[in-house]
Amino acid sequence: MSANGDHNSASKKPPSPSPLRFSKFFQSNMRILVTGGAGFIGSHLVDKLMENEKNEVIVVDNFFTGSKDNLRKWIGHPRFELIRHDVTEALLVEVDQIYHLACPASPIFYKYNPVKTIKTNVIGTLNMLGLAKRVGARILLTSTSEVYGDPLEHPQTESYWGNVNPIGVRSCYDEGKRVAETLMFDYHRQHGIEIRIARIFNTYGPRMNIDDGRVVSNFIAQAIRNEPLTVQLPGTQTRSFCYVSDMVDGLIRLMEGENTGPINIGNPGEFTMLELAEAVKELINPEVQISMVENTPDDPRQRKPDITKAKELLGWEPTVKLRDGLPLMEEDFRQRLGVSRKN
Repeated sequence: MSANGDHNSASKKPPSPSPLRFSKFFQSNMRILVTGGAGFIGSHLVDKLMENEKNEVIVVDNFFTGSKDNLRKWIGHPRFELIRHDVTEALLVEVDQIYHLACPASPIFYKYNPVKTIKTNVIGTLNMLGLAKRVGARILLTSTSEVYGDPLEHPQTESYWGNVNPIGVRSCYDEGKRVAETLMFDYHRQHGIEIRIARIFNTYGPRMNIDDGRVVSNFIAQAIRNEPLTVQLPGTQTRSFCYVSDMVDGLIRLMEGENTGPINIGNPGEFTMLELAEAVKELINPEVQISMVENTPDDPRQRKPDITKAKELLGWEPTVKLRDGLPLMEEDFRQRLGVSRKN
């Protein structure tokens, strides 16, 4: 074993997840594990994976922020299985691919329980890598644009190392995901695990938690409830928003492709918070007021992905514009809040 951990010729190829893999007469399905599969992005990923009749999907979720409701159409389906499990505990399943999405991803949830968040990122990722190593599965980690912190480079490329506060209130998430990426690459170099890392930027769409503190869900819920849209000062801070169907497409392309990543997956269309509030007001409730409120600490001033790599290596770019995505999300929120649209 070489000192730098690059040497994996000594490692034996792990067994296949099923002895039936090489059967002459029986073509077995692809077994796919999705951690955090009852969450917002996870459940949309499950929907897409289940469309392929050759896929069997196992979802693992502890329902800390996810909801069984997001998966209701698959419960009882012969190719689908749902396990209530926390990824910080070991898991023994036989699978071909692991999409590791499990982690609270909105400030309200990860500040509510920062220790749980960092445990999920670090111990959860270690457990999933251990599983991937044991069964020879390919593993994809959904990392985050938060690894760039409050970026001094704009837009952010994958080679940028970031500007992160290690002891702030958001650090459990930012630094947790940075460690998760480190673990992925260490297992890849030391054990030859097939890894994929997606750095996902702000994503929106149906099934987002209504009160999760994220700006798009906040604004839409406020507009529907006829409450003022609360824009954090100064209102000129920017974000870029990717519709969930585009995000899922990017994740699947990354998993199926030959690049380890990290690869930014997000929409480079950049909006200030005031512009977003104006768009929500115009599309959803023109009567609503916009009010400025104090900001939270360590709120990044700018976020915009450079998606050159995704375009070149995955042939991926987002197709849904913000003005088309917001009404789809509004419809979902109205159903869940039980507020119908006034004509």
